[in-house]
Amino acid sequence: MTPENPEALRVALEVIDLMDRLGIRHHLGGSYASSVHGIPRQTQDVDLVVEVDEASVATLVSRLPDGYYSDLESARDAVRRRGSFNLIHLTTGVKLDLFVLGDEPFDREEFERSRAVPLSPASERSVLVKSAEDTVLRKLQWFRVGEEISDRQWNDVLGILTAQASSLDFAYLEKWADRLGLADLLRRAREAADS
Repeated sequence: MTPENPEALRVALEVIDLMDRLGIRHHLGGSYASSVHGIPRQTQDVDLVVEVDEASVATLVSRLPDGYYSDLESARDAVRRRGSFNLIHLTTGVKLDLFVLGDEPFDREEFERSRAVPLSPASERSVLVKSAEDTVLRKLQWFRVGEEISDRQWNDVLGILTAQASSLDFAYLEKWADRLGLADLLRRAREAADS
């Protein structure tokens, strides 16, 4: 895993270490996951999926190191509606978007399929990262929600499909693309990646 923004990863690791100490399950998603599985790109934001309730999110916010901003009420509201909230590292401007784990079958399966990925070939440190297949599916969802105009989401999908072509579980991808109403987008993406 060679991040395009080492500072953003450093900030994320500080929060990941805190979550590990608190027993909060999590994994990296978004552009970091697509950079791991596809083509790395620059980002100031880091997406984390977290399994929290109101008590654990309050503990997380209260134990953040100095230099972070987060609004506890926004975090509690995110837990109630299974949405997202942010943590902002004030010195660097790095924003961590924490997505509360949803309760749909795909949310659960995706969360259980995350895998430990080394930070670099020489590093003994690893982080949990969303699988390549689940990253493709989530990015296709975001692409659809965004009215299918985001080059960034689409290019992330193509990057993963191209880089991981021989190792992707296409049966899994097709099963969930069909259930999530994304089969047409997955077909288009596969055709574009193959051309």
